[in-house]
Order: sequence, then C-alpha cells, then structure tokens
Amino acid sequence: MAKRESTFSSMVVTLFVVTIIAAGALGIVNDLTKDIIEAAKLKAKNKAIRNVLPAFDEIKGEFKIQPETGGDSLEFYPAYKEGKLVGVAVKTYTKKGFSGLITIMAGIGADGNFTGYEVLEHKETPGLGSKMGVWFKNPEKPRRMVIGKNPISSKFTVSKDGGDIDAITASTITSRAFLDALTKAYDTYEKKFKTTPGTAPVSANN
Repeated sequence: MAKRESTFSSMVVTLFVVTIIAAGALGIVNDLTKDIIEAAKLKAKNKAIRNVLPAFDEIKGEFKIQPETGGDSLEFYPAYKEGKLVGVAVKTYTKKGFSGLITIMAGIGADGNFTGYEVLEHKETPGLGSKMGVWFKNPEKPRRMVIGKNPISSKFTVSKDGGDIDAITASTITSRAFLDALTKAYDTYEKKFKTTPGTAPVSANN
C-alpha cells in the first residue's frame, strides 16, 4: 500500500512539474510573439483602411464612439488628401453572425456613401457566409452592392425582409449580420457627427 501511495504521489508531482514547465514555455512564446502579432494586426488594419477609402495622404484625429445600441466602441479613422477630408474608415462589428462575431472595416466617403469594405474577422461557413467578403461589392450585381450607397438613401436590409440588398445565397443570417454591422457604423457616424465635404467631422452636439 505504501509503495502504491508513493507511486501516486510521484505521478502527481511529475504532472505538476510538467504543467509548470509547459505554462512557463507558453508564457515565453507569448512574450516572443506578442509584438509580432500586434505588428501584423496593425499592418492588416492600415491595409484595410487604404482599401476601403479613396486615395489619401494621412489619417488624422482618430476617435472612438460607443453605438447608441451599446456594446463595444467603434473606431473611426478620418482620411485627408492635401488637407481635405476624403472619407472616414470605420472599424465596426456585429455579433449576429451565424457563428457570432464579424468585424468589418468600412469606408464612408465625404459624400456620405460607402466607398468600400473589408471583412477583418469572422467564423462564418466557408463557401457560404464567407462569401460576404466579395458578395456586396460586385459592380455587375447592383442589387447586391453596398458601395456608393448608404442606409439613408437605400434600405440596408435583405430583400427577403423588404430591403434593397440581395442576400448571399443560402446565407441570409450572415447577410443580415453584415448589413447590421454597416448600418451600425453609418448610424454612429451620422448621429454623432456631421460632416461637410472637405472638412473634419464636427460633433453634432456642438
């Protein structure tokens, strides 16, 4: 019996030591890769901003606003060319996707219309919901297009719900979520800030 208890104790001690070593190794790896991961995220974000907006010289006066519906704040990146505002990139999101969170970088031009979008993060079904990355910006399919439109001039809901946008085939939930994220971005931008082409966003409360 004493030998069995000794063996069991040795196993527990060994498992504890292995766990400590593994945790330490993971901590070291995390420290080594943390800066690399952050740099990659920053590079992807900057690339997305450039992809969704007209050509610009600089991003100036970044800010965050919490949507009126609550939740996490949206990130806004005003873009200028030769000192004039050409648009604002908005990092927006929705948690209504088929698989939960969808994060999008959307561009709103100085004329108040969407100029582009990039899907930054999602876990939607490959070959179905994942098509949102291209589905809503195909110029040959105007009923799908959100580029050049906004939720004021067009109904940003799927046609199945009486809206103006055709949903991804067999992915209505993802389509609704995508449009929810864009509408959230536009509503927050429009209600909290007023803009005049060529000028910086000004608080609507001023």
